[in-house]
Amino acid sequence: MEEITEAVQNITISNDSQKKNRIQVSNTKKPLFFYVNLAKRYMQQHNEVELSALGMAIATVVTIAEILKNSGFAIEKKIMTSTVDIKDESRGRVIQKAKIEIVLGKTDKFDELMAAAEEERELANGEEQS
Repeated sequence: MEEITEAVQNITISNDSQKKNRIQVSNTKKPLFFYVNLAKRYMQQHNEVELSALGMAIATVVTIAEILKNSGFAIEKKIMTSTVDIKDESRGRVIQKAKIEIVLGKTDKFDELMAAAEEERELANGEEQS
């Protein structure tokens, strides 16, 4: 019975890793607004985005979600928390890390806000060139 449970869990994990609308956030690799803008693009393509992070990057994911919600681009659909076992290569033991997954969907105003932002960008580019 345990083998079946493990196999089902493994199937779930391998399916999750293939999601096209998931962003795995790091708090060291990219600037905050890189993830904000990427999330907007994912929502344009897929109507929703899943932000995922481990450990210290959780605060970054929450900040990204709040920026998108407070600026009217996204609504919160689902928040999942868990812990995952990660092998610490330097100490040779397994450690547990906190994990968060936040699913955001487009608001009714999303397309309107994106069009307005694009228009602003074009106007700014036009002023730079003249």
